[in-house]
Amino acid sequence: MNFQKISFKNQDGQTLSGRLELPVDRHPHNFAVFAHCFTCTKNLLAVKNISRALTASGIGVLRFDFTGLGESEGAFADTNFSGNVEDLIAASEYLSEHFKAPSLLVGHSLGGAAIIYAAKQLSSVQAVATIGAPSNPVHVQHLLKSELAEIQEKGMAQVSLGGRDFRIKKQFLDDLKSKSLQKVLKELSKAVLVLHSPQDTIVGIKNAEELYMAAHHPKSFVSLDGADHLLSSKKDSLYVGRVIAGWASRYLSIPEVSKVKTQHDVVASLEAENGFTTQMKLGSHYMVADEPTRVGGNDFGPTPYELVSAGLSACTAMTIQMYARRKKWDLQHVEVHISYNKDYAIDCENCEQDSAKIDTFLREIRLEGDLDEKQVKRLLEIANKCPVHKTLHTATQVITKLIS
Repeated sequence: MNFQKISFKNQDGQTLSGRLELPVDRHPHNFAVFAHCFTCTKNLLAVKNISRALTASGIGVLRFDFTGLGESEGAFADTNFSGNVEDLIAASEYLSEHFKAPSLLVGHSLGGAAIIYAAKQLSSVQAVATIGAPSNPVHVQHLLKSELAEIQEKGMAQVSLGGRDFRIKKQFLDDLKSKSLQKVLKELSKAVLVLHSPQDTIVGIKNAEELYMAAHHPKSFVSLDGADHLLSSKKDSLYVGRVIAGWASRYLSIPEVSKVKTQHDVVASLEAENGFTTQMKLGSHYMVADEPTRVGGNDFGPTPYELVSAGLSACTAMTIQMYARRKKWDLQHVEVHISYNKDYAIDCENCEQDSAKIDTFLREIRLEGDLDEKQVKRLLEIANKCPVHKTLHTATQVITKLIS
């Protein structure tokens, strides 16, 4: 998990609280802003899961609390739908100033309606994804039906939503009535994805149809069959995140990572501006090596010595398991744990000298199965016969040539 706690000001100067989720293995190629559902917060489990599925594809995601909710300043009773849209604009401006302008907006429920209005004002946004969104913001009124009369008569009422009490003012409802979402969609020249569950009892599936019909191509619809409105099942929210990431990749500008080529088994390629983040090709596989952030790296991949340790660990496990299979011994599972350091040699005579330190791999092995003491002892002996272990113990040479 890689995230930053951030804050920014809304149009009224109030501080809004957010989390910027970043990919753990690379710099983000695009940024997205996530708009949570009505009276929810940025910490709703579905919001976290969707964000993390997006970061896994290389997209940085800013999720934040609207004014008056969660950790953000302001009074919810004094907010309205237009204020939510303004908060989204402020979040986008924060990304533009400190990172990169967002190219993707994702909105859940009423947040889905808000991102459509915000996208109209944000030229950087190329794609919009709504989840369980109403086709008209005024749809929210049905959640307040028992208090609607009191709100209209007294100008305000205390409303219980999701087990929490909120003050809703008449100006909130009046603002909703002034918004025509379908009209905005018809004028929106951006890619639109509508995700909705046929079993959504809060915002009916008819809303998805109306959104889809109002939008211009390119537009897509995905049915979230079996999901509830809040995507309370982890598998549903993770699925939504993966679908949005895959769909958005068609409309976002994603730079290609150049694949290094070699006639050798392994190659490492490092650009001057990339610090220690090194692209690698190992056989037919690609990966990244790096150094920890404490020494100036990005920690996007294992360190060189971790790669060496990984080779010894994998080779040991393979060798032990191969020997046990040949002997038809009941070895169900083998784990090889390795750490690397420079320690004094066990039999050093001048341990006070730095030169007395040698490269040390501490290897611990766990064997699971119906094995007797003699078999366990033999398998530990076999561990020392793995090819990588032997290579580390024999004289080796590295012949260096310049490629012209």
